[in-house]
Amino acid sequence: MKLTINLAVLLAVILVVLVRRRVQARSRVDQTMVLTVAVTFGVLIAPTDFGQGILRTVSDLAQSVSDAGTP
Repeated sequence: MKLTINLAVLLAVILVVLVRRRVQARSRVDQTMVLTVAVTFGVLIAPTDFGQGILRTVSDLAQSVSDAGTP
């Protein structure tokens, strides 16, 4: 039996655990680690269909907000 772990899923779980910690208890090293994990997660998920769907959704939302400001 072979067990495989998707790296993006593993990083998502780690990111949730790190973000759920109390803000007051974080040091600069902890904040840097959270940022590094978040950026790595974003880079891993970007080329997937799910990542492209998120990109399209955020782009549409940004375009809507931008268009709302013009008469």
